[in-house]
Amino acid sequence: MNQLVLTKGVLVTGDNALDYLKNIAYTKAVIVTGGSSMERTGVLDRIKKLMDKKDGRISIFCGISKNPTSAQVIEGTEFLKKEKPDVVLAVGGGSAIDAAKVMVLFYEYPELNFNNVFSQNLDSRVLKTLLVAVPSTSGTASEVTHVSVITIEDTQFKVAIKTENIRPDIAILDGNLPMTLPENIAAETGMDALTHALEAYINKGGNDFTDALAKSAIEGIMEWLPISCESGSLESRNKVHNFQCMAGMAFCNSGLGMVHGVSHAFGGKYDLAHGLANAVILPYSMDYNKKDPKVLEKYEKLSAALGGDVIGKVKALKKTLGIAGAICETGVSEADFLRDFELLVDHSMKGSTVVNPITVSREDMARFVKCVYYGVPVDF
Repeated sequence: MNQLVLTKGVLVTGDNALDYLKNIAYTKAVIVTGGSSMERTGVLDRIKKLMDKKDGRISIFCGISKNPTSAQVIEGTEFLKKEKPDVVLAVGGGSAIDAAKVMVLFYEYPELNFNNVFSQNLDSRVLKTLLVAVPSTSGTASEVTHVSVITIEDTQFKVAIKTENIRPDIAILDGNLPMTLPENIAAETGMDALTHALEAYINKGGNDFTDALAKSAIEGIMEWLPISCESGSLESRNKVHNFQCMAGMAFCNSGLGMVHGVSHAFGGKYDLAHGLANAVILPYSMDYNKKDPKVLEKYEKLSAALGGDVIGKVKALKKTLGIAGAICETGVSEADFLRDFELLVDHSMKGSTVVNPITVSREDMARFVKCVYYGVPVDF
């Protein structure tokens, strides 16, 4: 038996989707966001105008980094406790949305913290606060997922908190928001979405529904992402925005794979942007996983749909977008890599690697981690 959940409540898309905010009733709302981009581009001002109500008050918690940390979540939780909102609106990249999910969980259940949250039954912790997600980047699909990924500073490791109760009640996909993305961020976040779709498509936990969502997302992102990065047109940005959401719906119901396990290891240790890490690692994982007959069959179906070898096309797309060919090109020094190698391998074995379509041995993972760092082809 399969149970699929695509959204918790309302998914709003299309022209001026942000206008839906006019319909939200609240007494106190808190906007959770990242750095200054949402303020600089006028998005926060527009949101405040749309939500302006005589009997409502809005405050802002900002400063969520590209890899949200446990310290930021704790600080944000204290802010919510002080403000006592009935609506929390997360606007910005997936990091702001991920942070807001856990902030609301800890706000409503103050007995929870990062020391005990992984041993608790979170499915019994129903949230009363309305959680609204408005992504400005096209990658994580956090607006429709039941997952939040947070970096724990003490261990420099990314952990995933999962429960249906943190899935946003309302997700708003407004194609005008990613219009502000610089080309490199559009590329990295788009490759993040492609990674989600490809890992969901080959995951053995998938089914006809997730396959259809993932395959459509793969085809759509492969077609529209280069246009989005080159022209930045509203149509292309809107397309990628929608396809990344479909990829999220797919992986939330099927699972991911080793790209995310390895990505979280490097991202947690060196604060690499998640989309960039995924983009670097993705083609290496495809070369590794293709030795599984069922995975190879799915790659062949994609190749037929795309009019050429899918792995080759992913590698070519990555090059076209100017994505680094290996982790060593992202600023992680060889000295640091060699010092941290055993830890990186240990951390790479965790998380989504556990549900990779091929069971990865530690020996293989050690070889794989070296390949993605140095840019050596995976031929084992």
